[in-house]
Amino acid sequence: MEKTINIIKYSGEIEAFNIEKLKRSLRCSRASEQLVTEIAEEIQTQLSDGMTTKRIYEIAYRMLKRKSKSGSARYKLKKAILELGPTGYPFERFVGKILEYEGFKTEVGVVMQGHCVTHEVDVTALKTNEHYLVECKFHNHQGRNCNVKNPLYVLSRFKDLETQWLKQKEHSLKFHKGWLYTNTRFSSDAIQFGECAGLGMVSWDYPMQNGLKDKIDRLRLYPITALPSLTNKEKQKILDLGVVLCIEICDNPALLDSINISTSKRKTILREANDLCKE
Repeated sequence: MEKTINIIKYSGEIEAFNIEKLKRSLRCSRASEQLVTEIAEEIQTQLSDGMTTKRIYEIAYRMLKRKSKSGSARYKLKKAILELGPTGYPFERFVGKILEYEGFKTEVGVVMQGHCVTHEVDVTALKTNEHYLVECKFHNHQGRNCNVKNPLYVLSRFKDLETQWLKQKEHSLKFHKGWLYTNTRFSSDAIQFGECAGLGMVSWDYPMQNGLKDKIDRLRLYPITALPSLTNKEKQKILDLGVVLCIEICDNPALLDSINISTSKRKTILREANDLCKE
């Protein structure tokens, strides 16, 4: 009988290593089935009891990067979103861009008067008669999730703003809804409350088949932090320009000139960005 090897998850929980689970995560990179199997089986030979999922991920990413730059970029998507920090502002811009590509007219960081107090709204989104107020909850670490306090807070802010909106003639006939976006996950009671209260909620994998990861893959709106050839310093310089998407670099390569990227590296970065966004 094969010995069970226990690994430590980001949350600190211990679970038995499952090679099929590793293969599923590797398939998200769109690597060939042969490459997925090769990497998973090689990692299995390097395992030891108590190894962290973070370490396993690092090994898998390094192996994948040698074979497929665009594949490694997709594989590190969750980490790339974490790298939009340490402040939550780039994540707010990122969520705004997703909504924009879904057909909404968006604004980020809007100060609005509620019935009781003034609020700074992370993202407002408007499409025909739909008007959304979006709160973004960004976490720097994968192990941290949103509990029920977060949707409770968002709903109370939304209700205060909605009360004020309904006093205005141009708003009275619109459909208003509050939303909460996070880059990690929701606790079960957060989901239960959100569904009961009619609050829109999007996390890494919720709702099923339309979570943050699904939206990114479907729309090909990968963050610039996913590009393998950019250093951390270069990523931060691009984020400081207000640019959060690879597609923005594809559409305007001159952005790279403003942070003094060499000509040869510029070609590499553009190739990686186009592989991700324009397949």
